[in-house]
Amino acid sequence: MSTTLPSHFTLGIVAHPSRAVDASVRTITAWARERGFGCLGRLADAERLGPGVTCLPDAELQAQVHGVVALGGDGTMLGAMRLVAGRTVPVLGVNHGHLGFLVEVEPARLDVALTRLAAGDYTIELHPGLVTTVEGAADLVAFNDVVLTRPGTTGSVSIDLSVNGARYGYYRADALVVATPAGSTAYNYAAGGPVLSPSAAVSVITPVAPMAGIGRAVVLGSTEEVALTPSDGAGPAELHIDGVPSGRIDPGRVLTVRVLPDAAQVVRLDAERHARRNRVVLSLLDLPLRPDQLLELVPAELRPRLPGA
Repeated sequence: MSTTLPSHFTLGIVAHPSRAVDASVRTITAWARERGFGCLGRLADAERLGPGVTCLPDAELQAQVHGVVALGGDGTMLGAMRLVAGRTVPVLGVNHGHLGFLVEVEPARLDVALTRLAAGDYTIELHPGLVTTVEGAADLVAFNDVVLTRPGTTGSVSIDLSVNGARYGYYRADALVVATPAGSTAYNYAAGGPVLSPSAAVSVITPVAPMAGIGRAVVLGSTEEVALTPSDGAGPAELHIDGVPSGRIDPGRVLTVRVLPDAAQVVRLDAERHARRNRVVLSLLDLPLRPDQLLELVPAELRPRLPGA
């Protein structure tokens, strides 16, 4: 369900750090100006967003926006979702990156998407997050996955696992992935973990190239709190939140992970079509061919009609 936007609506813009998003920014600011809406951006994006957007520190931006448009790929979309995690703020993804699972709108259709947003002609797709806590540090929220790896390019991690205070065992692997249902199609999937239904209130823990200890994926319910501790005598682990380096966990220090239901609201203009497209993308990931090799299967006379040909 959705509603039309209030007259005091303030829209946040989160931009890809390097891709050209100028045309989309102009479309958004013109749309907002016509309706008397405000436009806010992150300080880090101030130079690229231009004078039509007021840029603020992340904490102030988070507190003031009523909706967010992410201009980029899935990484930008995840950043926008983390920015407003836990708030009832709809996030619309505009694809300025590669084909992804989260972004839905192409830049050429942004004006139509904004018109539908203003009219309340959309649905909300709720996404759970993973709240990660390390003693003495601020909580972080992941929408794809929480990953522990060994600092540097070689070596393994040794991680003790407890669930709701009960010790389960340990992992020794190249990395350890804790994923949401949405994130189950990312690193977890590449590591051989299961694809989780978006409607399942669960998380999954999957070791990457396990060498000892627990060697298979473990699926846990949404009310179970996971504790991950680099083993005494082992090296530290590097923490990544949705692929972003986010600190180091020393041996004996506990990282807890719990599910935060309905942590993000993603705008869907055609949820059924988007789901069908994602199923096709997911099936293509299992094909043992690169994109250029797939092109060889297309008759030569049809290749010039393909996008980017």
